[in-house]
Amino acid sequence: MCMVLSNIGNQIRDKQHRVRVEGKKMIAWIRNFLKLCLLLACACAATAPRASDDPPIDVGAGNLLVVLRESRGANKQDETLRPFGKMRGVLPNGQEVDLDISWYKYLGDMHIRLVFDGGQTMQSASSEDLERLRLSPEDALKLAIANLRRVYGAPAPQPWSGGLMQVQSGATDLNSSYFLDREFWHGLQASHPEGLVVAVPRRGGLVYAPASDEAAVSDLRFSAAALYAGGPGARLSSALYLFKDGRWSVFQPPQAN
Repeated sequence: MCMVLSNIGNQIRDKQHRVRVEGKKMIAWIRNFLKLCLLLACACAATAPRASDDPPIDVGAGNLLVVLRESRGANKQDETLRPFGKMRGVLPNGQEVDLDISWYKYLGDMHIRLVFDGGQTMQSASSEDLERLRLSPEDALKLAIANLRRVYGAPAPQPWSGGLMQVQSGATDLNSSYFLDREFWHGLQASHPEGLVVAVPRRGGLVYAPASDEAAVSDLRFSAAALYAGGPGARLSSALYLFKDGRWSVFQPPQAN
């Protein structure tokens, strides 16, 4: 009888220990989640509408940047840049006009926009701008990333939670643009030959895990879905992506809309 009671007592203590461990893990995850939410909130606050009396934005080659935006319902499987073509816009006076802007379908549920940096705002580059600068879309993208690194610094990976890492830069609201920095991902993959699984759920957030770390990838699935569903700022992508052998692919498809 004493032996039975002793075994029961040991089982209860083991269960209590597991509950405490899981509880600590959940608390740590919540804290890191809130930290990233704060980071994303700061990114939102950093972007203000451009006043009509602000000086014109420099449209030179040295001021060209690139941003990622969501294409809801899309699930493009390759990185080939495909232009949106002309789009319809409405002027303040209500007149509809054709807009020939440099927006390109990219990967998964994301597209890229080539823009000129106005500090607190952005101005979309047009096809005529690229012709004037003698740049193909691919060359413009490379130049935009080079400008991003020159102006806002190289991306820096920082520990986030467990095996997850987040990418930070000198401009929080442009962190997601470093998804396009192939040099950065090449450098990281040198230590992770199985590849890197990456999430970019919000415009200011870029998080990744080694593909070989199953627990970290599982955490990334959960964290990315939570941030996409309810994080601060504008949504960007509900998919997960894999960088391996120098190229991107869709690791987990976007959510169905």
